[in-house]
Amino acid sequence: MIATFRRGSRRMTFLVLAAGTGFFAMLQSLITPVLPTIQHDLHTSPNTVTWVLTAYLLSASIFTPILGRVGDMVGKERMLVVSLAALALGCLLAAVAPSIGVLIAARVVQGIGGAVFPLSFGIIRDEFPAARVSSAVASISAVVAVGGGLGVVLAGPIVTTLGYRWLFWIPLVVVGLTALAAHRFVPRSPVRTPGRINWVSAVLLSGWLVALLLPVSKGAAWGWSSGRVIGLLVLAAVLVAGWLAVEARAANPLIDLRMMRLPAVWTTNLVALLYGASMFAVYAFLPQFAQIPTSAGYGFGASITQAGLLMLPMLVGMFAAGLLAGRLESRFSPKAQLSTGAVFNVTAAAMLTVAHDARWQVALAGGLVGLGIGLAFASMANLIVGNVPASQTGAATGMNANIRTIGGAIGAALASTVITADPQPSGLPREAGFTAGFLLLTGISLAAALAALAVPSGRRARPRRRVGPVPEVVPGVPGAPAVPAGSVGEFRLHPLAAPGPTARRRRPVPVRD
Repeated sequence: MIATFRRGSRRMTFLVLAAGTGFFAMLQSLITPVLPTIQHDLHTSPNTVTWVLTAYLLSASIFTPILGRVGDMVGKERMLVVSLAALALGCLLAAVAPSIGVLIAARVVQGIGGAVFPLSFGIIRDEFPAARVSSAVASISAVVAVGGGLGVVLAGPIVTTLGYRWLFWIPLVVVGLTALAAHRFVPRSPVRTPGRINWVSAVLLSGWLVALLLPVSKGAAWGWSSGRVIGLLVLAAVLVAGWLAVEARAANPLIDLRMMRLPAVWTTNLVALLYGASMFAVYAFLPQFAQIPTSAGYGFGASITQAGLLMLPMLVGMFAAGLLAGRLESRFSPKAQLSTGAVFNVTAAAMLTVAHDARWQVALAGGLVGLGIGLAFASMANLIVGNVPASQTGAATGMNANIRTIGGAIGAALASTVITADPQPSGLPREAGFTAGFLLLTGISLAAALAALAVPSGRRARPRRRVGPVPEVVPGVPGAPAVPAGSVGEFRLHPLAAPGPTARRRRPVPVRD
């Protein structure tokens, strides 16, 4: 292995990043289908067992942008190892958890691993030749999308043959080896942003994320008009206002609000919010629809394993679209890919609304959803990476992942409320509930398609030669590199830079690949 790969090997770096992001994404969805099994084995209530999902969601939403920003400052490879080690430790604790309380705590530790997303994109931007960044980012995005869907497919067979604890033992082995490989082979970050963490901003960011996501996730159980839900949502609004005020005045902000206001960034984040809403709802409710017993007058009476296999066309579509996205960017811009993916989602949701009586109809719609998600994940990541300074890649992509998570929580909550609004006497949802839920997803997907049209069509020009590992200092933005304007040797300032009479154009330092 050492003879074949060395520190800085791009192939090994990519394999490490793919393994880390793929298994974290898998752990997001791997648990959802087996919550009843965990509830039975750990002797807990249906309401308590859902905290296994909520704790993971809240932890990841907090640590993803914060550790992404820390990686920008102290070194992305260091924080990658820390994130993977936390993910492995969380898997170990979950695998041996004797009670539901320990399992929930283990899921909080696992959530720290969410930082692998922004850190991976930042490492790719730092280490790969500019001509290969788009395809590498798209490929990692495909792995993330497939990992999330693969969890739904594999949960049933693993639990049936080995037991639910192996849902954590298997990732523990792979993630542990990946952490060791990251320490050994991923090169040290050449792009860093000197500074300190703004802890006031970090606390406010964590506070409003928890105050928002907790009532959204628990609203159906607590009651949307309950004092807890309303109080937390009001608290979230207050904390958001405080966070924005602190960040706007900070000399060293945790999340640069000027970056978040860039047209390509805020429009892509809006699409991410809407895409997350539709994607997580599909993950949650399409397998549930397939498992409804035929005695209810609809559904297929599928087992967990059979319902997972019905998602395979979705996985194939995700993987194929994600791999092709980066290779097609020269002819098929990220905006075009994003818009096309949104159209696939609209078509799939509309198909499910009017035709869901046969398995092939659900499988076909799932395949279209997969194509849409694969294109969208790849294009959104490339749009963010391509429009922010290299020194803020981790923070920017971390917030994009967070916004997608927020959308997912909102979409799942809305779909659950609609689907379960008028249950049958048996307690099962009515077919009309699922039809209304699919119609809701159609509307959300249509909104995402319209938002994708607002994404600026201009694309960042790329240099023909790789810029050296140490970025140029652009006046107004420490550590931000100059961006090629079209040809080698001709550069313009990054949009976040503050141009002035002292700004100078300088040639990049070519580095041999």
